[in-house]
Amino acid sequence: MSVPVRIYPERSRRGFVDQVEALSGQRLLACYQCGNCSAGCPMADHMELLPHQIIRLAQLGLGETLCGSRAIWACVSCLTCNGRCPKGVRIAEVIEAVREVVLRTNRRDDRLEVSALPAERLASLPPIALISAMRKLTS
Repeated sequence: MSVPVRIYPERSRRGFVDQVEALSGQRLLACYQCGNCSAGCPMADHMELLPHQIIRLAQLGLGETLCGSRAIWACVSCLTCNGRCPKGVRIAEVIEAVREVVLRTNRRDDRLEVSALPAERLASLPPIALISAMRKLTS
């Protein structure tokens, strides 16, 4: 199924919600903001928006705010949030859908140049961080 790609202006919030739900396969309003996902997130200290806040912004259709956030790129897709959700909302898929919205609009100017990373830095990175970064930053 092909989903139209666009970042919706704040006045057209429902379109953003529909797009994220279509891409993620999740019903955003199933989340009731318990915060379990954020409490277990290993990257929470590095995010300006916690996972439950990301879901809330998506629920409200605040696409411009959410797509401009660095937090959607800090997620390492460890799926801890998915396992902790009492309602079965797959939060990692929602975050991935928001990333996909950004990637499809070509509004990013960052790229990962693995060859530019110093060898000692590469050696100290956990493999999941490098794999996640390559997946997100080499598109």
